[in-house]
Amino acid sequence: MYRRMCLIRNFEYTLNDLYSAGKIVGDLHLYVGEEAVAVGVCCSLRKDDYILTTHRGHGYSLAKGADVNRIMAEFFGKSTGICKGKGGSMHLADVSVGLLGATGIVGGGIPLATGAAFSAKYRGTDQVAVGVFGDGASNQGTFHESLNLASIWDLPVVYICENNQYAESTHVSKVMKVKNIADRAVAYAMPGIVVDGMDVTAVYQAASDAVARARKGNGPTLIECKTYRFEGHEIGDPQYNYRTKQEVDQWKAKCPIRHLRRRLIESRVLAEKEFDEIDQDVKQQLESAVKFARESPDPDPQDAFRDIFVSSYF
Repeated sequence: MYRRMCLIRNFEYTLNDLYSAGKIVGDLHLYVGEEAVAVGVCCSLRKDDYILTTHRGHGYSLAKGADVNRIMAEFFGKSTGICKGKGGSMHLADVSVGLLGATGIVGGGIPLATGAAFSAKYRGTDQVAVGVFGDGASNQGTFHESLNLASIWDLPVVYICENNQYAESTHVSKVMKVKNIADRAVAYAMPGIVVDGMDVTAVYQAASDAVARARKGNGPTLIECKTYRFEGHEIGDPQYNYRTKQEVDQWKAKCPIRHLRRRLIESRVLAEKEFDEIDQDVKQQLESAVKFARESPDPDPQDAFRDIFVSSYF
């Protein structure tokens, strides 16, 4: 868990440096600060379990087991990218590890995860689907419709709400009266659980229980992870007009990586030297990934017309 969180954190800051240097382009929503949620959730899943994520989905791609080289190549728009250079930051997908995709549409992945869970139940497998979304998406109709269907059909799905306190720049308190988003689960007769999203083991335990419940055929669960993004909503977000430096610093003091590192040292699981070795391994892994991406071939122009699926309604 510690290694995975470090990989995600350093991957994100590597992207930030590449973006600042003009090496990659497009929107970029960093996952720094929320690593415990992705790692805790994905460690509770099997490879063949499904997950659908948001525009801030890089962490889940790495945590679910997608290849770091191919993910990096995707940001460079290369043919070796995880989506052959066509997905970019907000649409990472790798079906081979159960990552059915990220979406830039707020709340767009919630009904897709519900559909994946329906597929598993219809086919008679014991797979579980996970739908990840932010606090803002919990006010979308897709959220309520999906939870209602999942409840009445007892679907094997776990809904993960990453409540990082802000829907872009709007604080959660301005758009909903309930104290906890998980409180909304009662309307759909499913468990609603609030967990410390800065504690990877707490997330893992809550997710593992919900996944086990779903796998046994006992239906869906809504888990709200209270977390925080350390950086802006996206690259270029000035932040000063909606949150204070004091607030950011208070949450940074709860850094999930430092928190786990301290616990591992106190329990004598790892020594400082071993942490340094992990940090060095992650650094080398990312250097290799950037090299792989830079040296990978650009897509053939003809590939623009491949892997395209269109549905028409008349």
